[in-house]
Amino acid sequence: MLPFAEFGRTGHRSSRVIFGAAALGGMSESRAITTLDLVASYGVNHIDTAAMYGSSEDHLKPWLTDHRSEVFLATKTQERVGSAARAELERSLERMGVDHIDLIQLHNLVEPDEWATAFSKGGAVEALNQARAEGLVSFIGVTGHGLRIPSMHLRSLAEFDFDAVLFPFNHSLLSIDQYRDDVMALRELCQVRKIATQTIKAVARRRWDDGTQGHRSWYEPLTDTDAIQRAVRYVLSQPDLFLNTTSDATLLPLILEAAQSDLTRPLDEEMNRDIAEFGVTPLFDGAALDRI
Repeated sequence: MLPFAEFGRTGHRSSRVIFGAAALGGMSESRAITTLDLVASYGVNHIDTAAMYGSSEDHLKPWLTDHRSEVFLATKTQERVGSAARAELERSLERMGVDHIDLIQLHNLVEPDEWATAFSKGGAVEALNQARAEGLVSFIGVTGHGLRIPSMHLRSLAEFDFDAVLFPFNHSLLSIDQYRDDVMALRELCQVRKIATQTIKAVARRRWDDGTQGHRSWYEPLTDTDAIQRAVRYVLSQPDLFLNTTSDATLLPLILEAAQSDLTRPLDEEMNRDIAEFGVTPLFDGAALDRI
């Protein structure tokens, strides 16, 4: 059985494995429904999508017709101006065929100029807060990629009381001292304020040598069953963290099976052996790919 925990202060008890619905973006509708049925069969009750994930929101629509009440539904917007963020939220509601979203998130809010726009009068934060007052959404979060995002989340949380954050988390990235320190500070604040902490890139191996074109995920994932199990355990052994699954849907069964195993944290020696054997490297360097 999957582990469950309170998703911050939302009152929802979420599976600690959250289905990353970017995986649906390039699928046919029938395969998307099969995939959603698969994750639901494991007990996953939390879906995370985004307006920019291809056809993901569209493919969710027929499945949500029968299952909306069974899941905590989250989506994202990349818009920073309030009117545009509101319009994209309304399109997301229409695309998914729902009248309410549980969590709307500002996607990858990391660049200083975009941050200033989002928090300004007439910005996205103001608009999404108004949408919450109108009942279109229940909670508001902020997400991001790259080495700068934990510190940017801290800055965002000083400005607005977000309900959830999302950031990369794996053993390779945590070997970077400044990143580890920033993540620790973010997690400590989130625990004090009961803000949900979502993680991504659990099973990342490295960047593709030949670029992202033609691949199911923009990074090369681990594929070894035992290494995936250790990578999943590394996240889920820490009870404040949720794990968002990869956009490579072929790995979903391995991740879901790993999440049902003994969640004792793997030893650093084990993780270091995986780094050496499989050539695991940090995805981010503080600049490249931060905007993905």
